[in-house]
Amino acid sequence: MSDRVRKIETFTLTLPRDRPYLGKPRPGEEPSPRGYLVRKGNCTVYPTFDRSVLVRIETTNGALGWGETYGLAAPAATMEIIDDLLADFTIGRDPFDASAIHDDLYDLMRVRGYTGGFYLDALAAIDIALWDLAGKLAGLPICKLLGGQRRDKIAAYVSGLPEDTRAKRAELAAHWKAKGFSSFKFASPVADDGVAKEIEALRQRLGPEARIACDMHWTQTASEAIALIKAMEPHGLWFAEAPVRTEDLDGLARVAAGVSTAIAVGEEWRTVYDMVPRVARNAVAIVQPEMGHKGITQFMRIGEYAQAHHIKIIPHATIGSGIFLAASLQASAALANVDCHEFQHSIFEPNRRLLDGDMDCAAGEYVLPTGPGLGVEPSREALELLKKH
Repeated sequence: MSDRVRKIETFTLTLPRDRPYLGKPRPGEEPSPRGYLVRKGNCTVYPTFDRSVLVRIETTNGALGWGETYGLAAPAATMEIIDDLLADFTIGRDPFDASAIHDDLYDLMRVRGYTGGFYLDALAAIDIALWDLAGKLAGLPICKLLGGQRRDKIAAYVSGLPEDTRAKRAELAAHWKAKGFSSFKFASPVADDGVAKEIEALRQRLGPEARIACDMHWTQTASEAIALIKAMEPHGLWFAEAPVRTEDLDGLARVAAGVSTAIAVGEEWRTVYDMVPRVARNAVAIVQPEMGHKGITQFMRIGEYAQAHHIKIIPHATIGSGIFLAASLQASAALANVDCHEFQHSIFEPNRRLLDGDMDCAAGEYVLPTGPGLGVEPSREALELLKKH
């Protein structure tokens, strides 16, 4: 009989930051007593620290699998979903049935409309941990269980330029260019002089060959987004990410039809079902699955749907300890249509001490971790920082 799930535990992992994600607060963005600030450029809450939710699954024979999801805001909500509900329906199951378990857990609350948000984040963490266990029990990297390893290195683009001025952001991008990176993305909410001037400064500093994208953070109407994208296009815009609010499917289609730039979306989706109506509207040129919101099962379904519709895949990767980043790289290594992968340098570099393993990002490429399962484990320092709900 195969090994079975015996125990599931949830933790938060919190780390201080020298400056908040996307740079120091602007006027009017003072942190709350709990350490949250709201960026005026996109009306979105961010913590002044890094924090994620980790899941540890132990089997009857003592094997350990690790999963991770978002803990940026209200992490207790995600942990309670696991502790109070999902854990009981996962204990006793075979880790090699990870995708079947995912679907069973998804169905538990489908009739009540729980097809996104904290519920699917909680499910994603369990799903990653189960795949980690399956890989460890098989003695293979997860990518080998997902149809085969297509690559051991994945091109990376530099995401986020957390400096105070346009000139400093361009200089930071040039710093990474000198390290061997050729693709970059800036964030419109902190492009204080406007997106057209921002990309113009980056283009002048990085030269004609660099790929430069803009993350528009879901803040525009379709008409506004079209005008902004057209203003950036003369400077060689690589792709425009999240140009309209995620609820505005028709607006997204209008933008895609109204500009020559590739439109990239999908970070906030939880399942392939979020992708289907957007593809039907011809509204997507690049899909950006975020492992921390989806887990490996849904990440792969989105990737395979993208491949079937000739859509490029450029996975999203943001705040976390590195567990769900490793999962994203494992899944990306098994997908044919992956163009490159986001590199959040302001998180990866200071937080790399949290993991044991050979995962790396240097000279413009991620190096896939090589051990069984995810290929990484929380370091001793990370284990000491874990806190239970």
